[in-house]
Amino acid sequence: MDLATLLGIVVAVGLVFFSIVMDGSAAWFINYPSLMIVLGGTMGATLINYPISDVVSMFRVTKNAFRQSTPNPLGIIPVMVDFAKRARKEGVLAFEKYIREIDDPFLSKAMQMAVDGLGNDAIEEVLNTEILWLEERHRLGAEIYATMGTFAPAVGMLGTIIGLVQMLMQMKDPSAIGAPMAVALLTTFYGTLLANFLFLPISGKLKVRSRQEILAKQMVVQGILAIQAGDNHRIVSEKLKAFLSPTARLAEEKGV
Repeated sequence: MDLATLLGIVVAVGLVFFSIVMDGSAAWFINYPSLMIVLGGTMGATLINYPISDVVSMFRVTKNAFRQSTPNPLGIIPVMVDFAKRARKEGVLAFEKYIREIDDPFLSKAMQMAVDGLGNDAIEEVLNTEILWLEERHRLGAEIYATMGTFAPAVGMLGTIIGLVQMLMQMKDPSAIGAPMAVALLTTFYGTLLANFLFLPISGKLKVRSRQEILAKQMVVQGILAIQAGDNHRIVSEKLKAFLSPTARLAEEKGV
């Protein structure tokens, strides 16, 4: 579980809830017609905008915002350096007995292609194509959440208009104004809350996770190509360090 995502949701929603109950009742902010307008309108507009298969796949991608299993670039370098040393001593074909021990399917696939004797151009083309479509799937998930973050406040404003119309139509009866006024205000509240505390932040986290995963896979590609080319393990290490920030390079050199 990604502590930052969970902590962010808890802190944001918790502080809003606490500010509500400090000077009133939380029940005042529960209005089912308003929720129906915002949630139903947002999901309906999203389904109009995207095929249903894309919306369903979005929920599978959502887990990336809450998981902490993104490959660590610092952990890839020693693995690839170790394989480079073995390749110099035993040859690339010796990787066959190590492939079953690799947990990363992408790295395992790259190793298997090297063992099968594919050239660097073929390996690079296959792996880069896989990265390209992985990036596209992740981009679509983040885009759908960003779209929902755009729709939710707009639908909230629509609910506000509905509530105001209902209120104005009942001005002769002051006792009947409260319910439509609650709809008018709470739909905007729900739309803003969902957009800024859920949809847009998740979209941003998915983009970050995608960049991290793609970076790790690009390092694997370059590492395999360097090993396949017969580069010394030190050269392999330096090529992979080029992907890291200066701070991360310093941490890698210190073995942190």
